[in-house]
Amino acid sequence: MPATTPSRATLLTVSAPSGAGKTSLVKALIECSEQLQVSVSHTTRAKRPGEIDGVNYHFIDHVQFQQMLAEDGFLEHAEVFGNYYGTSKTWLQQTLAKGIDVILEIDWQGALQVATVLPETVSVFILPPSKAALRERLTGRGQDDEATIDQRMAQATSEMSHHGEADFLIVNDQFDQALEDLKALRRSLYLRRDSQQHRQQALLNELLS
Repeated sequence: MPATTPSRATLLTVSAPSGAGKTSLVKALIECSEQLQVSVSHTTRAKRPGEIDGVNYHFIDHVQFQQMLAEDGFLEHAEVFGNYYGTSKTWLQQTLAKGIDVILEIDWQGALQVATVLPETVSVFILPPSKAALRERLTGRGQDDEATIDQRMAQATSEMSHHGEADFLIVNDQFDQALEDLKALRRSLYLRRDSQQHRQQALLNELLS
């Protein structure tokens, strides 16, 4: 896959520990943005209540995942809590080629894999306002027992130690403010010189003639 796209579309990776709110932030950003799509990853984990196949994830079994992996079907993939996750290479190529920006909700390992293949990728890490708030959010889901929550908290600490590998950090304390920060970030990327040169080539030609 080439490191740049003729469309100058932007690939944005968003990482965070479980419970930091990245899914809600990305969903809200998608709803209020044009020319922006979230990548629907493939995963071997079971569906959670309310999740829809093809919307939240493409839910597949381990055999299907390994087949796609063998066929070089993933831009990146990772194992998290015994389950596998992967980003479809073909879908991403096609979407970026149309000039549509793409957001990947992804863990830090996946974000590094993506950045290695596509150096122009922009990475964001979402942080919770405190460990206490993070535990409260995980507990509030009502999906895990205390032992699982302890495991997730330990994993969160490990994941957050990699925040320095991201290009941008957003603290999700007040949701509305975190969303505004994410919107401002996307707007700034839209206005980057190389992106604007591509979109405004006709205007530039006229102005400089």
